Amino acid sequence: MSNSMALTEQPGSKDADRHEPTTKVIPLSEAPGEREAWNRSSSVMYLWAVAERLFVTNSWQPSSKLRNAILRLFGADIGEGVIFRPRTRVAFPWKLVIGANSWIGEGVWIHNQNHLTIGANAVISQDTFLTTGSHALRRDMALITSPIVIEDGVWVTSRCVVLGGTRIGTSAVIGPNSVVKGEIPPNTIWSGNPLAEHGTRFPVTLKEMGLS
Repeated sequence: MSNSMALTEQPGSKDADRHEPTTKVIPLSEAPGEREAWNRSSSVMYLWAVAERLFVTNSWQPSSKLRNAILRLFGADIGEGVIFRPRTRVAFPWKLVIGANSWIGEGVWIHNQNHLTIGANAVISQDTFLTTGSHALRRDMALITSPIVIEDGVWVTSRCVVLGGTRIGTSAVIGPNSVVKGEIPPNTIWSGNPLAEHGTRFPVTLKEMGLS
């Protein structure tokens, strides 16, 4: 009976040595920028971690008014009438702006190591992840951040990922489970990964087209 194991390279053999991987591995303990995005002292960060867990993420805390008040206390610019649901997370409230009458759905994670702006009357639906951070993957895994701007009237539907450097134009819609990066024109509908356009949200009048 043949031994199938005999067909594989044994550890320490000359054949195995010739195929040892030489791909670079970045030592993450040396990656720069871990705390550069904080812009606050360690004590403020620890206080925020406790406040976020008690008043923002806590599913037993149903009040948007209280949630908004705590976010404002730590530096967020939150407009009037904002609905901010439970199970949400905000990394750095002092880098967050939300316009009046916007809705932030349950489970939304705002990972804003850079500034993140959401306009008025905008909707960020359930379990969407917005992140302004990335890493220098080919160099040293240093933190790289770029802002996110979501303009008035936008609807980012459930379970989307919005990456740093994105700007979503007025009244645009992003379909569920989409990954968004870059410029999204106003009044357009996009979805998917890769993201693709699916027409306009509202009819465009002749006046808006400059033809009247």
